[in-house]
Amino acid sequence: MDLAGASAPSLRIDGVSKRYVSDKLALDEVRFQARSGEFVVLLGPSGSGKSTLIRLIAGIETLDSGEIAFDGKTVARAGKHLPPEERDLAMVFQDYALWPHMKAVENVAFALRRLKMGASERRRMALEMLDRVGLAANAEQYPNDLSGGEQQRVALARALVAKPGLLLFDEPLSNLDADLRERLRVEIASLTRECGSTAVYITHDQSEAFALADKIGVLHAGRLVQYSTPEALYTAPETPFVARFTGLAGELPGYIESWIGDDTVVVRIGDTRVTAHAGSLDRSQLGGNVHLLIRTAAASVAQATGDIDRPATNELDGTVCDVAFRGRGYDHVVEVSNGHRLVGVFGAERLDRGMQVQLVLDPTGCFAFGDADAGVATTPVVESRSLASLSSLAR
Repeated sequence: MDLAGASAPSLRIDGVSKRYVSDKLALDEVRFQARSGEFVVLLGPSGSGKSTLIRLIAGIETLDSGEIAFDGKTVARAGKHLPPEERDLAMVFQDYALWPHMKAVENVAFALRRLKMGASERRRMALEMLDRVGLAANAEQYPNDLSGGEQQRVALARALVAKPGLLLFDEPLSNLDADLRERLRVEIASLTRECGSTAVYITHDQSEAFALADKIGVLHAGRLVQYSTPEALYTAPETPFVARFTGLAGELPGYIESWIGDDTVVVRIGDTRVTAHAGSLDRSQLGGNVHLLIRTAAASVAQATGDIDRPATNELDGTVCDVAFRGRGYDHVVEVSNGHRLVGVFGAERLDRGMQVQLVLDPTGCFAFGDADAGVATTPVVESRSLASLSSLAR
């Protein structure tokens, strides 16, 4: 079965805002574009606005201001709202949203009901798609007879069978166990790209986002705070929130001792100097207090040498507080001399609790942010869903 659609649409989100009856701003001037066939992941914690945004894209809810366009065609703006069935899209939900009175093959064939083809052809295509997701033997079973992973495969088959221009994923893996989540993630990535559809996927799981995405948009309190490739997001976070939400070993307070070039600072932490990305800092902040944010991959640990004459650049003395075996080696929790802790610090060998160690920091994974930037807090936003409004997307 050829999954490649004729032409996947580009997606443009331009200044989209949404406010609920509680008067809380769920989305605030969100802007981004997805190219045709691109896989975009919207990443953020609960209350960040990601569910609101995907429902606006789907047409389940109406926006207050801004514009949403598919392939140059406006589908939503003030005074205009195209219903979901007219948007050439399909959606895979967290709770599967399968019709309980329909067999698996009937659920998948349901997505083809608006196409001009006979019942036998719809059934043939549905069976073929179930085979693609490994459920050919389960075609005649009802959803209640299937496991959670099997139900989500049926939902994926239903979304893909009509070859929509736009595929939306509403945290589809969050109800599954870790092993099944990883296997189904691979299937979603490969089948979606084989289909050729433009995809928007929401999640709060940063590892899932990095594994799936061509582009990641990080949402925080209704605002899109960074939109870039996974590599750029990881190596050059634009805000402390982005850095924290995409994985840190920890944070250390210090001050800017000097600058190296235009984008690197030397941060003084006790007797240690650490070179780090300057982020949004400028030279007027020389001598000012900063927070040093350290990626987990940037910290490595070894037993202390006892050499008091060793250079103290990018090295910290610490004490092992905890250790966990991770198969590839050991993750350590290390308390450094100023009382702060770094977590997930990798070591090839087990270092015992209470052992004095030496932490080596890779400057490429260290980011300095000023005190004013570092203290941003998340503001919860209430996000509701009308079950009745979802039925039009159960294609």
